[in-house]
Amino acid sequence: MISGKLYIISAPSGAGKTSLVKQLIAEMDDLAVSVSHTTRTMRSGEQDGVDYFFVSVEAFKAMIERQAFLEHAQVFDNFYGTAQQTVEDNLAKGLDVILEIDWQGAQQVRRMLPESLSIFILPPSIEVLSQRLQNRGQDNPEVIARRMRDAVTEMSHYPEYDYLIVNDDFSLALHQLKSIVTANRLTQSQQQKTLAPLLQNLLN
Repeated sequence: MISGKLYIISAPSGAGKTSLVKQLIAEMDDLAVSVSHTTRTMRSGEQDGVDYFFVSVEAFKAMIERQAFLEHAQVFDNFYGTAQQTVEDNLAKGLDVILEIDWQGAQQVRRMLPESLSIFILPPSIEVLSQRLQNRGQDNPEVIARRMRDAVTEMSHYPEYDYLIVNDDFSLALHQLKSIVTANRLTQSQQQKTLAPLLQNLLN
């Protein structure tokens, strides 16, 4: 049975991770983003079940008690988590699955699924990161200052990841992301499953 690959993608807030992943999904087949659960308030333009599953703190804690999460963490004042069943179902279908999670969640997933691959997206500079957060117009100055402090902590965990990409030029960063996924689809172990009928025909 062909199974997909799990990709963990992390980045500090404002590095452009979400935009890169959305474009990656639009341009590549057999690739899915796992929609996380969160207790934070829905932002303008977001849709429940598309951007996140927006739930109450009580509902989130009930899922923790049922051990329904592959990973979960508290980020700022809110909880985020990835439902394990959703990820496993997509992988079983042969889809490559992307988890957009922070370093805390990434550590949990790597312990449970050590075969996963992890990618960290870096900004080209602290100054650019700060400007991007301000340009979004979503947060007040106090929240932006806290996000900038937390960004340093987030980025300090880059050595734990398999790949590093700097999102300075969007097109280049997207190309690098696509290259990682493509290369891992061409490994011998993956191709042995994908090309089983051809290999059998060639060797008989």
